[in-house]
Amino acid sequence: MFKRLIYILLLLPMACIDPYEVGLETGEQLLTVEAVLTSVPGRQEVRLTRSDTYGSVFEGLIRPVRGATVVVRDDLGEVVFLEENLEDRGSYLTPADFATQPGRTYTLQIQTTDGKVYSSFPEKVEAVPEINSVGIETITIPVEGEENVRSGIQLIVDIQDPGDENNFYLWKNGPSIYVLETRPDLFTPRPSDTNPSRDPQPKDCCITCFRSEQLNNSGIFIANDDNFNGLNTRLVAGFVEDDGLRFVNTYRVDLRQISISQEAYRFLRLVKQQTEISGSVFDPPPANIRGNMINLENPEEVVLGYFIAGAETVRRIYVNKSQLTFAQPKSIIPDDCREVEGAQLDPPADWNP
Repeated sequence: MFKRLIYILLLLPMACIDPYEVGLETGEQLLTVEAVLTSVPGRQEVRLTRSDTYGSVFEGLIRPVRGATVVVRDDLGEVVFLEENLEDRGSYLTPADFATQPGRTYTLQIQTTDGKVYSSFPEKVEAVPEINSVGIETITIPVEGEENVRSGIQLIVDIQDPGDENNFYLWKNGPSIYVLETRPDLFTPRPSDTNPSRDPQPKDCCITCFRSEQLNNSGIFIANDDNFNGLNTRLVAGFVEDDGLRFVNTYRVDLRQISISQEAYRFLRLVKQQTEISGSVFDPPPANIRGNMINLENPEEVVLGYFIAGAETVRRIYVNKSQLTFAQPKSIIPDDCREVEGAQLDPPADWNP
């Protein structure tokens, strides 16, 4: 009993120590605006987030901006209010029939819940040339320290550039869908109390599905017509990586060609240059590149991102596995293909390879 009392007395001072609160510098929270609104009607997105300045201990931490009032105005005085997507906070959507019009000028305006008001500079929408055709080229990418290379397809556009104006282009990968092949005959459930065995339990269905996905662009694909004004030209406009699934059978992607302003082109060119830095000790450090958004009460505040308004044309391409000159080993999914996210058994109604 005496020993137990001594033990309790020794613990009492430890319980009285005040906890030490560590104070960390969070850095300035920078508003980031991502918006590309075009002439193709649909629910188009403006994404608002806050990120920290370069060098902050929380650098790279992205926080959605919720509850903001977001509107788009044109030069005729028409105002369109955007609605926040409650399932994806920080994402604000236009009405389903919204589309920009060539010749019109658009301005994005944002008011955050703390009362700050931001506005873009006006963006004029220029007409966009049609895409004559889209071709592919298989490329391989060596990976340092790896025996196997990465690979994929470059999308090559053929366009006739107008000769009476200076044109600036942005290309983005649109929705894609491909024939997904899996191995339900190799299905093995996870061990559990009711099923301790690790033996395969083949499923009867299904081997082949159609999987939809929206790929983020692996790079920035832009051009100006300084070197091909008024000429027919072919340009690299996109890239799709071979992940061992996409090109096993047939792959389809919609390539978006968007006209952008000269100012938007300059901004994207700077971002492209920065993201393509090799990473050597001689390279300049990353920097925050200011876009076309300003705080109306405090113009010195740094606002990241850019509001782009342009016209758009789309060209669809089907790619068969036989067109590739190099392919990754086929990835094995040991399950019913319908269990894969984005997959369905029937092809879309407009599937026409």
